[in-house]
Amino acid sequence: MQPSIWQILIVAALVLILFGRGRISEMMGDVGKGIKSFKKGITEEEESVKAATQIDSKPADISAEKATTSDKTAG
Repeated sequence: MQPSIWQILIVAALVLILFGRGRISEMMGDVGKGIKSFKKGITEEEESVKAATQIDSKPADISAEKATTSDKTAG
């Protein structure tokens, strides 16, 4: 059963009466801040993973270069 336009309007009016315009606006602002904070946290997490990956890969590359140069000098 699909709600009619009148049922939707009555529910919307009740929500406005119960919460008021200011409270709904405040809640939507809080939701927006939460989403922004979540996105910032995800971005920081990705950056820290990239930084850790770069740090981990550098010593391996250096030790590999030392091994190849020592093999060349030994031979």
